[in-house]
Amino acid sequence: QVQLVESGGGLVQAGGSLRLSCAASGRTFSNYHMGWFRQAPGKEREFVARITWNGGSSAYADSVKGRFTISRDNAKNTAYLQMNSLKQEDTAVYYCAAQIAYSSRRPADYDYWGQGTQVTVSS
Repeated sequence: QVQLVESGGGLVQAGGSLRLSCAASGRTFSNYHMGWFRQAPGKEREFVARITWNGGSSAYADSVKGRFTISRDNAKNTAYLQMNSLKQEDTAVYYCAAQIAYSSRRPADYDYWGQGTQVTVSS
């Protein structure tokens, strides 16, 4: 089992920045590929970013490319999502997720999920 706890969400004005953190406990964090997803009211959960177990490869949704950066610190058992130039359409609950098999964009491929953190971007 891997337990994931997100933090860092909040209310920010459009154009502002936030950094989300995902603290992991339980199994060896460095064994797991990590992903960030988000879900807005009335919409399906969507892929935001993913990073491989060693941080050697990452990928982003087109909607956040160039604005968001995913990273991880295996010594601290933590993954991050730096969000810059935030837009109102980024408003959602953000989730981190972990899986051991392969790095993926599909929510169904992830085995462990955090409880989510709310990000609200105002105009």
